[in-house]
Amino acid sequence: MLLLEGAKQPYAWGSRNALPALLREPADSTPVAEIWYGSHPIAPTKIVGGGTLEEHICSDPLSALGQDTVDRFGQSLPFLMKYVAPARPLSLQVHPSKEIAVKGYAREEEQGIDRSSPSRSYKDSNHKPEMLMALTDFEAVVGFRAPRKAREILRDLAAPLARSLFDILDHQTNALGMRTIATQLMDPDTCPDEAAVNEVVVACRDRIDRGTTPSKRADTIACELGEEYPGDAGAVLSLLLNPVTLRRGETLFIPCGHIHAYMSGLGLELMAASDNVLRAGLTEKYVDAREALRCTDFSAAPPMRIAPEWVNNWTAVYYAPVDDFELSLAQPGAEWRPLPGRGPRILTCLDGQAVIATKSNELSLQRGHGAFIDASDGTVRVRGHGHLAQVDVP
Repeated sequence: MLLLEGAKQPYAWGSRNALPALLREPADSTPVAEIWYGSHPIAPTKIVGGGTLEEHICSDPLSALGQDTVDRFGQSLPFLMKYVAPARPLSLQVHPSKEIAVKGYAREEEQGIDRSSPSRSYKDSNHKPEMLMALTDFEAVVGFRAPRKAREILRDLAAPLARSLFDILDHQTNALGMRTIATQLMDPDTCPDEAAVNEVVVACRDRIDRGTTPSKRADTIACELGEEYPGDAGAVLSLLLNPVTLRRGETLFIPCGHIHAYMSGLGLELMAASDNVLRAGLTEKYVDAREALRCTDFSAAPPMRIAPEWVNNWTAVYYAPVDDFELSLAQPGAEWRPLPGRGPRILTCLDGQAVIATKSNELSLQRGHGAFIDASDGTVRVRGHGHLAQVDVP
């Protein structure tokens, strides 16, 4: 059992105080957008006392991961856990399927694009389904609305671009219509100019002020995005996406191919071990809109919330429909309690304090900090107070 030091990511959209406050560290002017716990080489997690988690796993994969995990996923940890704290909206993005990622990674390797290059889309050959548990109120837009609802939102917008998009949905009242609109908005050959986008944003603000909006929430999001990223057509596309608000403890699963953007909040994010992000807009980072569109599912789908199932009186499990990871949320008590799970695990204390014990050793875990437990360590027991999150391999 190893105490971990998460890898901090200072992306511009991150909060300057949310994650330092979680870790009880002083904040400064540098944003802390994410803290990674895993073995992905892009941002190696350090072991307190020396070395990295990746080095530890590579030194004895069977002991660290277990035979079943090695047989299914190879000699690397199949999941990645992150704390994420957007203070401003981050990129409109989609994650590739395994098949697309394998081909995309091979293509960029053949082209000789350095894996650390900001203009590289495929950093690895893995898919990236992900799940987010809200630790505060968390705002996002995820997946496409039903075309009927999208038409309703576009119908009365007094802007030429909005009227042309409405006409498309008036003739293509299905996923093909949504694909046509998204392509027109995001493809570099057809995307509208800054003036056309700003006209839509102004029209959204105008009908909010007049009290005539069919969706104040959708118009408000478009206005916020239009202010953060002036002229970016992602603000217009957001009108066609599902707005999501998660309360503390609520969980959202995002399958590969579902376009999304996080807006604000603090959350715990779990995913397959990948850093493949295909950005379509709303960012200063590299945008590969055509590749993002190629990977996107344009079908109408409500946000996929995962309800917990209580496996005992102190542990709830969130069963995501993937094989790469599983999330448990435990409430330690004054007496030792067994923590269900198997294989390699990463644990983090969300609040309070927990003591974790295995056959090899025992350690105390403070809020926001993480620990890795080898598959060979067997049964895990916990005690303490607050909430303890565990990610393992189902």
